[in-house]
Amino acid sequence: MRIFVTGASGWIGSPTVTELIEAGHQVVGLARSDASAAKVTALGAEVRRGDLDDLDGLRAAAADSDGVIHLGYKHGDFSPAGMAAAAGTDRAVIDTVGDALEGTGKPFLIASGVIGVVDGRAATENDRPDAGIHPRVANAAATLALADRGVRSAVIRFAPTVHGKGDYGFMSVLVDIARRTGVSGYPGDGSNRWPAVHVLDAATLLRLVVEQATPGSIWHAIAEEGVATKEIAEAFGRAAGLPVKSVPAESFEWLSAFFAMDLPITSEITRQTLGWKPTHPGLIEDLDAGAYTS
Repeated sequence: MRIFVTGASGWIGSPTVTELIEAGHQVVGLARSDASAAKVTALGAEVRRGDLDDLDGLRAAAADSDGVIHLGYKHGDFSPAGMAAAAGTDRAVIDTVGDALEGTGKPFLIASGVIGVVDGRAATENDRPDAGIHPRVANAAATLALADRGVRSAVIRFAPTVHGKGDYGFMSVLVDIARRTGVSGYPGDGSNRWPAVHVLDAATLLRLVVEQATPGSIWHAIAEEGVATKEIAEAFGRAAGLPVKSVPAESFEWLSAFFAMDLPITSEITRQTLGWKPTHPGLIEDLDAGAYTS
């Protein structure tokens, strides 16, 4: 397939491009800068210059593809206004690509999250997003609805920690806080759970979904259902030589509301249906190996 990928030069996008090409697919990667274009080219993909605001360009690229994987997102501003604006941009991209693929039966995948899916139990792929929770969750619901318009739409809900050497996501933020404060902390008694997936296992799943997914489907990029936050703090404490202790939730700055949550998430349906078998190191193994200290 000829697959158009937004976020192709990013943390998840780069290994996904490699995974797709190694499986025999042709990849076109969106690049907004010379540096991103050079990275996409080095990965072996064709470059499409533009950004998430270039809706005409996105429409043309989608129409010229056999499928679209949308991984790009504006993560820079975590203020309420910034997050609302990012979700608005994301919705415009989803609507634009959906229009371009309408009636084709071609796959359209988007990245979403697991935070807020359910409360009090482990979330499964059968739990549908409540569009009223957050604009980005509403975007996932809008993507699933494209199945009624002849698009093979799918939502991949990622673990909050997609880890590996070079990670600059949630885990790298927690590591930075620990280094600045001199303490590898955990909230409360540290028993709350934090799902995780290795970035290379996530890339494999994205390939399987674009190849096999049914219209209007949800899949979970979850290799570990939930790692206790105390275990995470202890592993980084060992790796960085920092003391480990319980700290107030607000110590985690803008991540405070998230890292204190208990978020068990299963991926049994994803594994059984697609044959996905995560094989790369778990989060604690990555931390112990120095993925966040070297």
